[in-house]
This record gives sequence, C-alpha cells and structure tokens, in this order.
Amino acid sequence: MNAATAYPLRMKLSFLAIGVALAVLGCKKEAAAPTVAQSLKAYTIEQMMDNESVGGGSFSPDQSKLLVHSNRSGIYNLYTVPAAGGEFTALTASDSSSVFAISYFPRDERILFRMDNNGDEVFHIYLLEPDGSHRDLTPEEGARSLFYRWAKDKNSFYFGSNKRDANFMDLYRMDLETFKPTLLFQNDGGYELEAISPDEQYLALAKSINTNDSDLFLYHLGEGTTTRINAGQSANTAQDFTPDNTALLYTTDDGSEFAYLMKYHLADGTREKVLQRDWDITGSSFTENGKYQVTYINQDAKTTIEVMEAGTGKQLELPIPEGLDLSSVAFSDDERTMRFFAGGSHSPANLYVLDLEDQQMVRLTDVLNPEIDPAHLVRAEVVRFPSFDGLEIPAIYYRPHQASETQPAPALVWVHGGPGGQSRQGFNPLIQYLVNHGYAILAVNNRGSSGYGKTFYQMDDLNHGDKDLKDCIAGKDWLAGLPVIDGEKIGIIGGSYGGYMTMAALTFAPEEFGVGVNIFGVTNWIRTLRSIPPWWESFKEALYKELGDPYSADSVRLRAISPLFHTEQVTRPLMVLQGAQDPRVLQVESDEIVAGVRKNGVPVEYVLFEDEGHGFLKKENQVEGYRKILEFLDTHLKNAPVSPIRDNPMEGGALENE
Repeated sequence: MNAATAYPLRMKLSFLAIGVALAVLGCKKEAAAPTVAQSLKAYTIEQMMDNESVGGGSFSPDQSKLLVHSNRSGIYNLYTVPAAGGEFTALTASDSSSVFAISYFPRDERILFRMDNNGDEVFHIYLLEPDGSHRDLTPEEGARSLFYRWAKDKNSFYFGSNKRDANFMDLYRMDLETFKPTLLFQNDGGYELEAISPDEQYLALAKSINTNDSDLFLYHLGEGTTTRINAGQSANTAQDFTPDNTALLYTTDDGSEFAYLMKYHLADGTREKVLQRDWDITGSSFTENGKYQVTYINQDAKTTIEVMEAGTGKQLELPIPEGLDLSSVAFSDDERTMRFFAGGSHSPANLYVLDLEDQQMVRLTDVLNPEIDPAHLVRAEVVRFPSFDGLEIPAIYYRPHQASETQPAPALVWVHGGPGGQSRQGFNPLIQYLVNHGYAILAVNNRGSSGYGKTFYQMDDLNHGDKDLKDCIAGKDWLAGLPVIDGEKIGIIGGSYGGYMTMAALTFAPEEFGVGVNIFGVTNWIRTLRSIPPWWESFKEALYKELGDPYSADSVRLRAISPLFHTEQVTRPLMVLQGAQDPRVLQVESDEIVAGVRKNGVPVEYVLFEDEGHGFLKKENQVEGYRKILEFLDTHLKNAPVSPIRDNPMEGGALENE
C-alpha cells in the first residue's frame, strides 16, 4: 500500500456516522414518468442484496493480482483477483466477523488484514501466510490497533494501539522479521496522529478544538520538540509529507468557507497555498516514489479526483466510465498501474485497473446482480429547497420510476449519520430497494452537515433537535409540493444521528410524519455522551462543545432534546433496528425507547441483531432487516389511512423555546 492508497491517519469522522454513503447526480427537475415504468420489475431484497460489495485493492509485489475484500459469501472475506482479469480466489472463510484487507507485504505475498468481534470496533491486525495460516499480531485483549502505513525501507510498518492507555493511541513500529512492536511515540497529550515523514523524523499531530477546528503540530521524534503549524483557529488536517522530507501538505479552512491545500516547509517554517477549489479538498497524497499527487475534492456531495504529475504539474485525464464517478484510486509501487473504483447512485462500484503506459483498462468486477435490469435502478438528483428561515438546504432526491401525477408515490425523508455527516454519492441497496417498491426518498443534508462550508457546518451546534429537525420538516414539505408525491404519506428514516432525528421528529413534531424508522439512533444524549468509547477520548471535549457537556448544566438541555424522556408524545408507528455489539449507540438506547413508546399503544416493531455493531455488515441480517422495513412501511404508511398533517411545522413544539 503506497501513500496515495491510504487515507490520512486521522479523518474528521462524525461520532455517530453511519457507514453507508448515498448517491446523487444532476439537478432538480420534474420530467414525465420514464417509460421504464411500464416494464419495471419489483425486486426482492434477496435480489437487491445479492449485489456484491468490493473494497481494498492492494497490488501484489509482482503486480499480477490485487488483494480485496468482498461480501459475496454473506460477510466480508479476503480474495485475490488477477490484475489482467479473471476469477476471484478466496483466502479466508469467516462466517462470523468480517475480514477486511489491509495490504500485501511490500516484498512477498504475506498479507495483513484487520478484524474486530462482530462490530465492536476493537480491531486487531492479523498476518495471513501464503499457506493459509494466520495469527494475531496485536493480541492484547481489549486493545484497539489500527494500521497506518509501511515504513519507507519496507522492513516494518507503523500502527497505533491503545494497549498502554485505553484512552489514547500510541505509535508503534512492527518489525517484519520478529513481529515485535517498538514504541515510537507515547501519546500522553491526547493527540491524533495524521502523518509520518518518510525518514521517520517527523510526526504530524492534531488536537481537536471543536468538531470543525483543530490545531496541527509538527513533532520531531529525535529532538522531542513540538511546533504548532496553523496560524489561527481553523480546521487543519495533515495530508502527507513530500517524498523528499522537506515539507508537509495539510488542508485548512483558515479565512475560507472551504478547506484548501497548504505546504509547510520544514526547514524554515514558511507556508504557501498550493491548491484551492470551490469545495472542500478532503485529501492529498503522493504515490510511492512521488511521481503522482492524488487529490480528493468533495464537490456537492460527490467525490472528484485529480491526479497530477508532481514534476510537471500536468493533470492526468482519468478514464471515467460513462455515467459513473470515481470514488478512489491507488497506484502500484512502480507507479505504472492504477486501480480505481467507479460507480454511482444507480450503480454499485466496480474495480478497474489501468495500465498508464499503454492506457489499457480492465474491469475486474461485475458486482450488479445479473437478475437486476440496470435501467430499473434510479439515478438520484441534487436538489435544494428553502427551510423555515429561508436557508437553502441541499438534498438528494430519488424519484421512483412508477411515480406520476396520476399515481403519486409515498415518500421518506432520509437523514444521514453524524452529527456532521453528509448524504453522498454511492450505491445504497436499501434506498434502491425502497425506491424500486415505489417510495420516493429525499436525503436531506440539513444544517450541520459537512461539505457545504464551515458556517453551514456549525449552524446546529448546541441546537440539535431544533433547527436541524425543522430542515427535515421543510424537506417533507418540499416533497409534499411535488405533483408525483402523495403529500399525506411521508415518513422519516435514518441511522445513528439520523435515527435520533427520526425519534426527535416523532417526539417533538408528532404530527409531521406518518411513520418513523430508527436505525440504531440516539435516544438519551446524556447516556450516549457519557459512554463514548475510550479510544475517542481525545475527541470527547470537541463533541461536548458541539452537543453539550453531560456533566454540566448542559445536561438540562440534553435531557430536553432526548426523545427517551418524552415518549408519551409519540403517536405514529415506529420501527427500531439495533446491533447488540454497537459501541457508539448502546443497545439499551433502543430497548428503552421501544418500551416507552409501546406504553402509548402505538405500533412498534423492534429488530435486534446479536452479531452486529454500528452498521449491519452481514447479508442475512441486511436481508431480514430491510425486508421488515419495507413490510412496516407498506403496512403503516403506503396502505394506512390518511392522517392529518399540520401546516405549520413545530409551531408551539416542545423545543420552541429551547
């Protein structure tokens, strides 16, 4: 795995982000119903989940094959696939915990992979030998280990572990001969490690101020000195050191709504802006020998990728398949071959390999179930609508093929994870399944979502369950105004933070939505913020600044916005799905909200998976859960009697004066 393959060592992930991306393309329009509606098939959830999901893509040392993980067996396992195209070869056969590829070894065909225990997020790093045997290289019970990158000399790799102190990730180097770890940096200051210089002299460290802003530091391993890099309070993330060890690339939004790319010169501490776009630059790194620089941009909820020849500044023309978008690229160590994933809202992502010398491209996967007609899937559109206060809210709209003015469709407002997440491009089988069965979906990027500038991102700080909820209600009203939507049959659905928004809607605006589907959502903010996993300790204070400190007077407001304490207000049918191993939103959150709402005599369905965490990875569980979601919606929304819906969202609601 080269530098352009790996993500930055620390990513600004939302605490409750659900691991499912959404898809989008185009702009708002209301055209006549497509002719495909006349031949549209209704697919079963088994057919929709029989699409394959493939990830990874590390080249073998001789570049003859790639290491990937795939859920074709029902959960994720390791496979190899020839770089010239051909059949997958299975390397693992786990039937419990999912196995995820890390990388081939740099000089031989040993393999690193990671695995947790059924979604508990306590990852360990494993060695897989060519003979199929494997062992845990980080066996400390209860300790979490994360692979960072290979050392430049290829004789070791760097990884983080909280085995010394459960609250902090220390930096270790693992020797490839003895497999004995050496402590390189003891992280007593609660830093996040973001980059390591190729010569192992410098570390780039970050310390969160709030969920948007962080300070960036340069730590000299030999001297033990620390230098702050950023000039003012802003969002700062280290991306990569230059291959010659002279500078550090980092992104910042200092003085700007969107993050741009800076270069910090190690010798004299000078800075220069090197790249800026109209949207956030979310990543930038070099290939193994520095020939190419790969930059990622979050452009209106889709990823755009720029690959530049570092020596000339020339941009490569990437071979994007028609109608699709690239989601990631990586290069072989000799920089002659590139692999990439390409997909879209209407197409699961396939893996491709491109020979950069002869420009020959090979598609290595065909992940769409052959029983599904691609024309029957729905391409999403980016739309925008005004909220209650006139603020423009971006969203992603999926219109069913069968929806028309004579047959208006029921609809769902979909809310992403977070706080601070974003509904983005990418194939979502649950969304396509619901849309295929006649439900329109509007994935709302309410205020507080990332990707639309830091002002927009911070608009929901200490205000969750109020203005962000009103944005979702405004999205419902936008849907209701479309002639192809049945405005009296609109529900709300979401996972994690989106599950909280679902419960907030049913609790604090109980007449707005016909039903709610809560997928492992927070219902008691005080408990959730007090039970943050220990490895998030360095980010805890930043979360408290956005959401509130549960050990302070903020607990009064946190109780007021927690649906669990107001379940008597829920009057609409509710469905809850939960994983028992979830370390972020504990099972008790769902247990108690279900018990509380059932006391009202309201229809409640509860689906609990004993072997899942914060996100459902096993196909059999996805099939069961998603089928039950459709059955619930058909019963309580599509085929339910019409209930009155108020005209004035949240007027006089529980949070009006909060």
